[in-house]
Amino acid sequence: MHTYISQWPSDAQLPATPRKLCILGSTGSIGVSALDVVRKHPDRFDVKVLAGATNAAKLAEQAAEFRPPFLAVIDAPTADELKKMLPSGYEPQILSGPEAYRELAALSEVDLVLSTIVGAAGFRPTLEAARAGKMIALANKESLVLGGHIIRQACRESGALILPVDSEHNALFQGLLGHGDSREISRLILTASGGPFRGKSRAELEKVTLAQALDHPNWDMGAKITIDSSTLMNKGLEVIEACHLYGLPAEQVDVVVHPQSIVHSLVEYVDGSQLAHMGLPDMRVPIAHCLCFPDRVPLELPSLNLADVGSLDFEKPDFDAFPCLKLAFDAFAAGESHPIVLNAANEVAVSLFLNERISYLDIPSLIERSLEAHEPVDVSTPEAALGLDEEIRKKLLARD
Repeated sequence: MHTYISQWPSDAQLPATPRKLCILGSTGSIGVSALDVVRKHPDRFDVKVLAGATNAAKLAEQAAEFRPPFLAVIDAPTADELKKMLPSGYEPQILSGPEAYRELAALSEVDLVLSTIVGAAGFRPTLEAARAGKMIALANKESLVLGGHIIRQACRESGALILPVDSEHNALFQGLLGHGDSREISRLILTASGGPFRGKSRAELEKVTLAQALDHPNWDMGAKITIDSSTLMNKGLEVIEACHLYGLPAEQVDVVVHPQSIVHSLVEYVDGSQLAHMGLPDMRVPIAHCLCFPDRVPLELPSLNLADVGSLDFEKPDFDAFPCLKLAFDAFAAGESHPIVLNAANEVAVSLFLNERISYLDIPSLIERSLEAHEPVDVSTPEAALGLDEEIRKKLLARD
């Protein structure tokens, strides 16, 4: 078991309270939920950095409340817009561009980085936080899919520690605490809600509309993640993430469809017993667990009443109707460069679907064609990994 990620070493230096916090992606759903946790426990946090993308109005509202000394946005025009919205007398340093996120992730004034930027854009900032030895609350699975081998090496060298924010990986993390010997573990079982199309046949999915795909039954997420959930690619990316987080081969990671989203994941041990993490679906729970670790804090959320839930259902995933999940397993088995192709092709395909330029079933088809055309290459450096990512995107967009 890789102690720098999946277990907290007993001799690790925990950040002091209040923890100096950097939120990369503060205007997204995870960032908003994280600030709700901060709001409930202001004595535990000192917000140093809030970084959004293009939502200047939302970031200005957050900045006015928490008054961090550093803000970041995607470009200079958005920075100018943001500056005009800030209250009189509050003059933070406003940075812009991708390099700003990398700089702020490694900032000496920060000891805890919440990385929640969607997609491959989160890789570089997460890597910089790892190189700087930060405590990282990771909600950007694409960072590990794109370069988990690189981030793991950075953690080994710097002593950085990653805590998983995704509800499924956080559930696994909690189920693994106190069981650091990988020889005790039989398998990790990720649960999937099945999204809005659970039980649908491939023929039925041919008529899926954008509005239907964006209508998730259990979770309120951004558009990209919601589409990934509907295709089960989200679960495929989580399989790869779990392998990197916990140092296990894909053969020891399973997926089961669980429509109620009450059991968030399970750890099975060699004696046949399973530990499950259960709770109502609310991202503030895993977020608070990471930000306040090893403490648990009250969140004033409804508690789980199993009598009210009544029953819990579990099903095998349908690989025929939802091929993205199998594509992820196959990509991870094929080598370090194939997951980069998988992720890049998926991001392009989802973007095209969101812009209604391809059909729903074109998403897995485009990804599969990209994987079939790819020959393994060396991606041992960040430059090589990002270069391949850019190459795949350009090819697909040129073909569109």
